[in-house]
Amino acid sequence: MTGAEARVAYLAWLGGERRAAALTLVAYGADLAGFLGFLTQHLGGEPDLAALGALRPADVRAWLAQRHADGLAAASRARELAAVRGFFRYLARRHGVDNPAVRLVTSPRAPRPVPRALTETDALAVAGEIGDDAASPALAARDTALFSLLYGSGLRIAEALALDVRDAPSAAGTEALRVRGKGNKERLVPVLPAVRAALAAWLRAHPDRRPGAPLFLGAHGKRLNPGVAQLCLRRFRRAHGLPEHATPHALRHSFATHLLGAGADLRSIQDLLGHASLSTTQRYTSVDETALLRVWRAAHPRAGGG
Repeated sequence: MTGAEARVAYLAWLGGERRAAALTLVAYGADLAGFLGFLTQHLGGEPDLAALGALRPADVRAWLAQRHADGLAAASRARELAAVRGFFRYLARRHGVDNPAVRLVTSPRAPRPVPRALTETDALAVAGEIGDDAASPALAARDTALFSLLYGSGLRIAEALALDVRDAPSAAGTEALRVRGKGNKERLVPVLPAVRAALAAWLRAHPDRRPGAPLFLGAHGKRLNPGVAQLCLRRFRRAHGLPEHATPHALRHSFATHLLGAGADLRSIQDLLGHASLSTTQRYTSVDETALLRVWRAAHPRAGGG
């Protein structure tokens, strides 16, 4: 049996016994036709079952490399590899061709997106002006305190909203905040004087200052919902012409990016953000390099290639 004949049999099995959707059959059929076409050139002839059973991981990697050279994104290459793996599972069950080569090849992984930070001007506008659009002075104080904390201390929105009244540093009190982050890990985060002042102003307007009460309250006296905070910032950014990526989490990215740009070292930023791995924090070096290149292109007289 040739590889092409095995492909036809596999697709018939998928459609008949597994009742795969028509679009799935079309996609898998195209992926496998491309794979077998590559092997025909790579091996110097159309592969049969014996040739498929003798494939090495290097052969599969050569195919993935060719697909990468064709401009195929990592997610699409991973999908095609999944189709090939399904084909080989079928060959093992129905034709005794048990080749581990495709299982030994790591699936392509899409690069993690570079965090999108706000400019310092936009981040400061959010922290300092978001309360201007609030429906009441109390909500203005709450929103200013919350978004000042997100940008000034780099907290995740969930970390900030999990705080209780007892956790808040006052304007003249402690200079750090104990935060419980992912994996229930605690870390100590410095709180700038301006943020402490904003928190103190909110506490003066807070309707329930018992130590165990939520620090940030919603309209019904319950802990503030993250969706409400996101909606608040979404309205602000649209009213003030900020970019669409101005979200609560973008303030955390901005905190890290601006610290890095000011000369802070990665290890310190890792501790402040509560990242378990330094590799996660290293994404911010890409942000900083991107900003530097943008400044260089805008300012350097030779940047235009002349």
